[in-house]
Amino acid sequence: MTDWQPTASLKNLRRRAQLLADMRAFFAAREVLEVDTPVLSNAGVTDVNLTNIRTHDGGFLQTSPEYAMKRLLAAGIGDCYQLGHVFRQDESGARHNAEFTLLEWYRLGWDDTQLMDEVAQLCREVSGQPELPVERLSYREAFTRTGLPDPHRADLTALRAAAHQHLAADSHDWQRDDCLDALMVLVVEPALPAEQLTFITHYPASQAALAQFETEGDVTLARRFEAYWGGLELANGYFELTDAEEQQRRFVEDQQRRNAQGLPEAEMDRRLLAAMHSGLPDCAGVALGVDRLLMRILGEDHIAAVLPFDRERA
Repeated sequence: MTDWQPTASLKNLRRRAQLLADMRAFFAAREVLEVDTPVLSNAGVTDVNLTNIRTHDGGFLQTSPEYAMKRLLAAGIGDCYQLGHVFRQDESGARHNAEFTLLEWYRLGWDDTQLMDEVAQLCREVSGQPELPVERLSYREAFTRTGLPDPHRADLTALRAAAHQHLAADSHDWQRDDCLDALMVLVVEPALPAEQLTFITHYPASQAALAQFETEGDVTLARRFEAYWGGLELANGYFELTDAEEQQRRFVEDQQRRNAQGLPEAEMDRRLLAAMHSGLPDCAGVALGVDRLLMRILGEDHIAAVLPFDRERA
């Protein structure tokens, strides 16, 4: 019986320890405060794409420290980061583990453009690749570069046809975001250059999550970005929404989508909304998957190769 042994090699685990130390040094040099918020919370998330792991007493293992960190920001903590474990139900596979390590940080007075610069700086420094190429593409450019329709202006019929053509999918009853998400994951992401960091920016408004909106002509876009190293998604960032009323409206929309899809109900986090009502400062924030970044640094194809013990051996 050998399943007591770590899933990662000892060499990889030592590199992992160095990566965590390097991340802390990166923020210490910039005077960004490390915070430590609860992993177990009284509130979960409403996002239809995320599922909390529930505890027997009705608590939630957090999918991200975002809500708690924003409460600290509203209380006046200033620039801060957190490096720790988070949990997501039903996530498993070569790139997913139900428990994983997330680096999340917030910069006051910054926008998403400035934060992308810092994400690139961090990746270059901790990977030991100071010349790592970086490219920025809008969501529209990323789609049209691979021969897909304009994701903001194409009608639903065209998007369903693209999904059928490129994915051989029975997409006749898919909704707009179903088409966009599938095309992004299965067509756009694999086509991204392998040896560079790519930022995808200006997502559709329907995928804003907790980001601010921006108008470009007659199209409303989200001030959101995702960072990819090759086809591997590393980070998701926002020019953060600070309007409590708009945040509550989005929570209600999430609840309606959950009901329509037959997903478990999820209550709004009233403490987050109260903090936003008190005044969340203008800021940009990003969450970066540490395990995935280490996969890319080491050239590993499976997340188990960078974890002490994956879900099967935990």
